[in-house]
Amino acid sequence: MSLREKLEKAMMAVTFAESGQYDTALKIMKEEEVDQKVRRKVVKPRLRKEIRARVMKK
Repeated sequence: MSLREKLEKAMMAVTFAESGQYDTALKIMKEEEVDQKVRRKVVKPRLRKEIRARVMKK
């Protein structure tokens, strides 16, 4: 998500919060958090063990 998109979402949430619709504002901000979590790269357990083994050898 670009900086512009993040600012647009934040400003939209602020607008809803100012008008008293706090639940909607929170929902908008949480959508952004979910988007970020989905993009995270998952390291496979086998690969994680290999990385640890390499680090421990050093």
